[in-house]
Amino acid sequence: ARLVPAAGAYPLGFRAGAVHAGLKKRAGALDLALFASDPPCAAAAVFTKNAFAAAPVQVDRKILAANGAGRIRGLVVNSGCANACTGEAGLADAWATAAFVDRLLGAGSGSEATPASLVMSTGVIGQPLKMAALRSGLDQLAPRLGATHEAWLAAAEGVMTTDTFPKLRSREFPALPSSSSSYRMAGFCKGAGMIHPNMATMLAAVFTDAAVSRECLQLALAHAAARSFNAVSVDGDTSTNDSFAVFANGAASGGAVVDDPASPAFRRFRDDLTEFAVDLAKLIVRDGEGATKFITVRVEGAKTTEEARTVASAIARSPLVKTAVYGRDANWGRIVCAVGYSGAEVDPSRVNLHLSSPGGE
Repeated sequence: ARLVPAAGAYPLGFRAGAVHAGLKKRAGALDLALFASDPPCAAAAVFTKNAFAAAPVQVDRKILAANGAGRIRGLVVNSGCANACTGEAGLADAWATAAFVDRLLGAGSGSEATPASLVMSTGVIGQPLKMAALRSGLDQLAPRLGATHEAWLAAAEGVMTTDTFPKLRSREFPALPSSSSSYRMAGFCKGAGMIHPNMATMLAAVFTDAAVSRECLQLALAHAAARSFNAVSVDGDTSTNDSFAVFANGAASGGAVVDDPASPAFRRFRDDLTEFAVDLAKLIVRDGEGATKFITVRVEGAKTTEEARTVASAIARSPLVKTAVYGRDANWGRIVCAVGYSGAEVDPSRVNLHLSSPGGE
């Protein structure tokens, strides 16, 4: 309960909500969430590197490529069914879902053949979506979307699978250098198993009322993902559905747009997004299936960020390090061993190791 917010500061122009559509077996469980923006959005995303990318991932890539001018209007997320390894029928269902949401939101397509709404799915792999139940749920949900904290919290609950709590965060940030108005971010994530860098069985989305160009949004997202969701590991598995998207509708911008990657405004927005994404990613680690410990690996003195990530990943993935931490055994030799086989260039005579807990032990 302490990780579930009791209130929030949500971005202007966005609405959210969730319903029980019957996609999950448990009676009454919220299993269908919808996020909508009244003004069209610029949007960007990063996706799984698994060769068996799910149908929604394949469809979203094409929708974003066709809507480069910033015409995205919504995001629908279903839980209970991953729509992965479902062949042509699964692709058709993902396209049909996006088009159905477009009609409900009154959204014009970014191109003649391409919807302006994104789709995410999570749940059991290899099973077809229950399209009749999904359409019926969306018909009920669209008129009930709201901008309240309760509406956003319900939407975060609607994307859960084996998660034990809804993962939702929101925050108001000071005005960017290009603007005179403060702006807000709200975001959800889900994931408790198949958690490993290069995304995992993880869905996440961040919504902001700042005005950011598609190019700058993609650059900021790539920076944030590398330092947040792609820097966590629970069980070493990489899923078929991983998706992290960012939506910017400009409702709080006052006309100022972040469109120069070299500008102070871009750097501020990029760093704000990164900090926000890190907060969300930590919630996934804390809710990892079977997890009882939360470990942060800090690497200093590496030649490059990539080299530091290589060392940290080797430590975090090591079964021997994990068992030592679980057993509360400060067997630091296992950590040094992981550093040695990580593949990074290491001078053993210059390695220092420090272990500490929040209590200072």
